[in-house]
Amino acid sequence: MKSIEPTPRRDFFKKSIASTMTLRAGMPLLASLLTSLISEAANPVDDSPMAATEKEFRQKVIGPAELSLVTSQIAVGKAANKYAKEFAGFELEEAKAVTSVLKDLGTPVPAMNAKAQATLTKIKTTTGAAFDKTYIQDQLENHEFLRDLAQDYLTKSMGKTSPAESQTRHLATLALAVFKEHVALTKQILGQLGS
Repeated sequence: MKSIEPTPRRDFFKKSIASTMTLRAGMPLLASLLTSLISEAANPVDDSPMAATEKEFRQKVIGPAELSLVTSQIAVGKAANKYAKEFAGFELEEAKAVTSVLKDLGTPVPAMNAKAQATLTKIKTTTGAAFDKTYIQDQLENHEFLRDLAQDYLTKSMGKTSPAESQTRHLATLALAVFKEHVALTKQILGQLGS
């Protein structure tokens, strides 16, 4: 997906609309929404599980890994089901390792997008058996995305020999095994939880 580069004209347009909308009585919410829409149009988020370069792979992994780290920290203390709690401990260690390596490689941590914020809010506000199902379902979806992303990157980067590509291919190869394992584990746990 082609990224739209910011231009002075687009920035002027964005600021003008936001200023005009904010000045109108009772319109700050609309102005905020409009500014957000313009920003998203100028900087579209590509959340497909595809990556052709080591940089693209790392950038697409770190956001989900950070979200997984935060939600798993919550789940370690909040999960009621023993299997969900055990998985949260495994996942927390995986997320710590992956985010640490990615940060060491200079991968910037993006701000949470709306979907990630909604997931975090849901995790914070749900309790009991509903929490366990929500947490494990979110982890299943996250690991399916990461598994597909790693497989796509490994296919597309085959034969690339730069040091950065080699390093990231090693990370993706190791992570892929864990991503696949965690997809299987979360499916088993969801079956036990009655989902």
